[in-house]
This record gives sequence, C-alpha cells and structure tokens, in this order.
Amino acid sequence: MSGESGQPEAGPSHAGLDWPNPERNRAGVPGGVIRRAGAQGPRSWIQKVLEQIMDSPRQCVTPSEVVPVTVLAVQRYLLEDEPRDTVPKPLYCYDVTISDGVYQEKCYLDPSLNSLVYQNILKVGIQMRISRVSCLYNEKRIGQGILCIDNVHCGETSDSISLETPFRNRAHQEKPERPLRGGKSHYLALWNNEDPYGDIWLTDKQPEEHNFSDTKIISLSHLEMTWTNRRNFPALLVRILHKSKLRYYGKPDKKMIEPYQTFLEVADSSGTVSVIMWNALCPEWYKSLRVGLVLLLQDYSVKKSYPFRIQPVPVDPQIKLISTMEICLNLRDPPTNIIIIPEKQVKPEWRLPKLNHRFTTRSELDDMPENCICDVIGLLVFVGRVQRSKKKENREDFWSYRWIHIADGTSEQPFIVELFSTSQPEIFENIYPMAYFVCTQLKVVRNDNQVPKLLYLTTTNESGVFITGHRGQPYTYDAKNANRPSTSQAARVEIQERNGKRHQDDEPVNSQYFQTTSTNLSLSNKIRILQGPHANPVAVPQPGASVQTKGIKPGMPSIFNRRANTNASLQGKARKTISDRWESQLWREKKFGLIDHLHYSHVYPESIPRKFMFEHRKFLSEQYNSQPAKYVPPEGRPPKLDDFKSARSLGHFEVTILGLNHEIAIDVAFLPMYCPEDIRTSQIDTLLTSMNYSCAYPQDTTGNDRLPGPRAVAGDIIKAATELDRVHIVGILDICNLGNNKVEVYLHKIYSPENTS
Repeated sequence: MSGESGQPEAGPSHAGLDWPNPERNRAGVPGGVIRRAGAQGPRSWIQKVLEQIMDSPRQCVTPSEVVPVTVLAVQRYLLEDEPRDTVPKPLYCYDVTISDGVYQEKCYLDPSLNSLVYQNILKVGIQMRISRVSCLYNEKRIGQGILCIDNVHCGETSDSISLETPFRNRAHQEKPERPLRGGKSHYLALWNNEDPYGDIWLTDKQPEEHNFSDTKIISLSHLEMTWTNRRNFPALLVRILHKSKLRYYGKPDKKMIEPYQTFLEVADSSGTVSVIMWNALCPEWYKSLRVGLVLLLQDYSVKKSYPFRIQPVPVDPQIKLISTMEICLNLRDPPTNIIIIPEKQVKPEWRLPKLNHRFTTRSELDDMPENCICDVIGLLVFVGRVQRSKKKENREDFWSYRWIHIADGTSEQPFIVELFSTSQPEIFENIYPMAYFVCTQLKVVRNDNQVPKLLYLTTTNESGVFITGHRGQPYTYDAKNANRPSTSQAARVEIQERNGKRHQDDEPVNSQYFQTTSTNLSLSNKIRILQGPHANPVAVPQPGASVQTKGIKPGMPSIFNRRANTNASLQGKARKTISDRWESQLWREKKFGLIDHLHYSHVYPESIPRKFMFEHRKFLSEQYNSQPAKYVPPEGRPPKLDDFKSARSLGHFEVTILGLNHEIAIDVAFLPMYCPEDIRTSQIDTLLTSMNYSCAYPQDTTGNDRLPGPRAVAGDIIKAATELDRVHIVGILDICNLGNNKVEVYLHKIYSPENTS
C-alpha cells in the first residue's frame, strides 16, 4: 500500500490499476497510457473489464465477454503475511502479464490457481480465457487497485504474439520491475531461489584505481588477534579465492526487502577468511564479483564465525585458514565500501595469493577418494534437461540441476557431472554439446562396492562454471595448470578433432547429443519409488503433486515390448517401427482379472535424447531448459523436436510388472542407453546379465570384431527378460512429472529378493 504522499513505503503495492473515472477526461487516465482506444481502433477487452468492475457493486465479476488473451509473463515472489490472513496460503504468489492486442496488464493470480503454474499449464506464450476477475483495492488511494484473475481456461501456444502493445498502466513499465503485492522490491527466479532474476541485479561495477597513501591496511592475521578489542577496523586488501552461490532466506513473517546472502572466501598474505555479503549489497555487487578479483574493503564489521559452517579447502595449503571470525558486509550499520582494484595496480610486495586450481584429468579421477575436490575442463558431449528436486518435504523450494558429460581426451570415459544451479543462469541455461566447458570446486561421489562402480562429480556451494570468454578468466593465468594435458593439450585436441570432422563432411557430430524437453515443458520433477516386499499398490502421484511418495512392492516382469523409431531426421524421411515382444504365460492368464492396471509406459518426445546439430543450438537449448518467466519470440520458423534424430539407437522398452497378488499391474518404460557411434557417451554398465542398470553395452570384442547392432543388443535384452519369468523381483521406478498433465514412469533398476541390499 502506498503512503499518504502517494509514494510507496517499502514496496510496490501501489502499482496496480488506475481506474477509468467517468468524471475525468476519458481521453486518458493519470498514471496510465495517454490515449484510449475508441471508434478508430480496436476496443480493449482489458479496459472493458475494468469498466465493468467499476460499474458493479460486487467485488468479483464475470466478464460480459470472454475473449482469449495472451500470456506474456509469469513472475514469482514471496508474499508476506498480512494481518487479515485467517487461513494458510501458499508461500509464493504470481503476477501474470496479459495482452489483449491493444493493451498489456499485469494481474495478480489468485493463489488457488498456483497449481496451473506448477503443472506448467499456465505459461508464457499461451492463449487463455479469463472467466472471473476481482479487484483488490488500495484503501489509501481513491481509484487504485489490482486486477485479480480468479478463474481461467488455458489454451494452446499462440502462433502470433506481439510485444508492441503498451501497458495500460505506466506504473507497470517502471524499472526495476516491482511485484503488485506486498513489500518486496523484486521478483524471484521462476523455478528456484538461487538464480538472480530481474533488473535489480547490477552488472556494471568496474575496477577503479585507488590512492593508497591515506589508506590504513590491516592484515587478516592481525585482525584475527585484535578484532575483539577494536571499534573501528582498518581496510582489508584481499583477493577473492571462492564465491558461493546465492542463498535466499526470505520468510513470509520477516519484512526484509532483499533477504539474500552470499559467502566470499578472501585471502591476503597472512591468511584466508570468510566474508558474508548481506541483503541489498547482493543485488548491487554479486554479479560483478568474480574469483580472482582484488578488493579493498572498508567500513565492514566483524563477528564470531558460525560454528557449523565448513569452509572450502584453501587453494594453497600454505595459507592459514582463519575460522574464528567472519567479515560482514552490509548496506548499513555500517555502510560497507567495496572497491575493485585493477590488476595492473596490484603490487608484488602485497604478496596476495595466486589462484591454484586443482584441474583433474578423467584418467586421474578413477583413483581419487570420495569427497575430494577438483576442477575439470573439457568438451561437453552430453547435456541433460533441467530437473528439480525438493529441498525439504512440504515446502515449495526446489533445487534445479541437470546432468552433463565432459570429455577431456585422456580417457574413453567422460566426466559425469551432476550440475546444480550455481547462481549463473546465463551459463546454466545456455550450455550445449561441442562447447569448451570449465567447472570448478566439484566433489567426487563414488561407491566401489556396487556393480558397476558408482563414480561421478557433483557441484558444491562454491562451484563456478564457464563456457565462453575463457580469455581473462583466473584459471588461464595459472602457468602450472596451463601445462596439464586436461587443461590445454588433450581438451584442445578433442575440440579440433570433433570440430574438424564436422567441417569436413558437413554432418552433425553424432557422438554429441542433448536430452531435450519440449517447449511446452518447465522442469522435470522426479520422484523415485522403491517397489519391494509389501503388497500395496504402486503410488503414482498426478502432475503437480508436491509430496514425494515412497512405497515398497514386489512383482514379476510379465511383458517386455521394444519400440524403436528409425529414420527420423531433418529431411523428414518415412518412419519405420521396429518391435520385439515377449509375453509370459502368467500374464496371459492373469491380465483380464486385474483390479487395476496402471499405464505409464509412454515416452514423450521431449524425453528422448537428440543428436546435436550446431546450427540449431539455440532452438535445442530452449527445448531442454526450464520454461522462461517472460515470453521470448522465436527467430524465424523453428524446427520441430521430432525432426532431430534420436540418440537412442535401441529405442525404448515397455515393461509390465505384475504384483505378487496378481491383482495390480503397471506398465513402465525402460530406456537403456547404447550409442554404438561413440561408446564413451554410453554410460557403460553391465545390464545384460541381470538387468540391474539402465545402460547397455555389447559383449567384449577382440581384434577386428564389429560391435553388434541395436537389433542384436535388443534381442539380448529381451532374452534376459525371459529368464525372469515368474521370478520375484524388486524394482526401483523413477516417476517424472513433466508438467502439462504428463507423467512418465521409468524402470530404473531390478533386484532379485536375495540381493536387495
């Protein structure tokens, strides 16, 4: 709500409707657009709805005419608790910007419709019909309020969308953009809280030369010994060694404008310490600070360090790790002064530490212990789609992550990396195969007791990623790392060989591929279910379900049916379906007497990995990313997802699992990975012997023996299934909620009852 002066107090809740007052000059509305559509132009549906609300004694009305409007933006923010709240409400709410072809209007989405966003039914680019609206009035100003959407029917994606229509209310065009309700000054990213989103995040902080003649500097080690006896602290001159991703700690009951926090690990010649940047300083400085910069910090505060936080391993073991204190940077109390010192002004006598990256080759990874920290560099050969996992049960907060493969030329195996969002959406959302990729501060995850051995890398709180503009990045100055095969020679040869092949025959490089999602998707929400020793039905949550469901149930595989589409290409060749089928005698006897038969074996086009084509990298990047918060018009006429060749030469298998009581069955999909063009991009596992894993590889070959084709490998898989006839098994199923009322269930692993540990 705005104050009596008409200016916002702590937030933008005044930025709503300027009602069409009949006593005013109807040629324009103060605070809105100058002109108003009349007989000479198309009539604005938005304007008519506002007039209908104004003329109605009711707060909620049904528009006299329901016409399709286009969704241009869906933006999320935290809604604070209000005194009049009597029932629980969602943690987050949404503003939806619509266009009727004449005007644009930002509207508040009633929280009862939030599930349409969760399920990716209400999204940018679609047409929808609004069948009920209401008004949330600003009680401190006459003639102002917010248009609320109370009921909608969402349609398909619109073919022609214009972004040229003006906002009816000019307040909605203010920069930075502000939410309609509450005291928050900014929007959050649509799908997670770690990514900076919106125009409050500045990027223009530049280095500036500083006159040190009147500046008193204190070393970190001296500050550690004396800070408890000081009131004023001299300046710190330090280099950034690590930078963490953002942490958003907003709560509905805490009226904080920009509740953000990030950690910097900084060092001088005497030690390294944690620096915490708080609140409004994060939008001002976060995107401008990077590892390797030299900072002059003034007017900071010092406090005792948080006992349970684990600092990252120092880049140089010779540097002292100071863990008894933390440096705090705030916009006030006191207002911190941050200066980026140009590298050319850095003097050798300052003895600031150099960066020491731990670049590791893929051949070295096999011998590294669990939880070891390393950096990797190489060529992206696989990019998975964005997925989400819940941070905590019964909460609306999610992690965003994807799987990627990086080849560095030192091994037939790639690095397999679980890449969580690192608060770098400009990179996280724009990676594609054939790109030169660097990822720092990765942690080794391994389990040598299972077969095959588990080995991959996952990001940490301090991980950073780089994909373009490597020149000038801190790791390029490290002479020791520049001579390592993984950082210079092998990766460079890898790029030259693969790019050279592509330019020679002008064909796409088949060994590099995407796991894509359709434009209609937001994120895959994966839920894993263990099927084991109880006779309960398999729990399959519907799209939008927010609770991870786990049940245990044994069963028996009854049908194994292979489906593979071939000859799908950009040239639009005719498709041919290959089918291999096995059906058990038990299934023939029991399938007509079931209480329930769940069908979840369909594999949607967006779930099939596609061969990468460099000239279509932008289109493919959009397909496997999350749904954007704002509509972005396509460039030209985009291709169709089905036009790109599948990277799964085996196709997929449809498996029916029968419950032990022979009353319930479920159809699931089984997608073994097998890529004969490039074995190393196939996640090599021993599937054929026990069907325990979701990847396949051919039997060992010697000499010049040719690898078996997909038909032969598929036949071996079918044969392995027949050996499980009437065998009790425990299966792990992955449930993927793709949004838009689409759910897939995949067979992840099969165990025999005597080997369920």
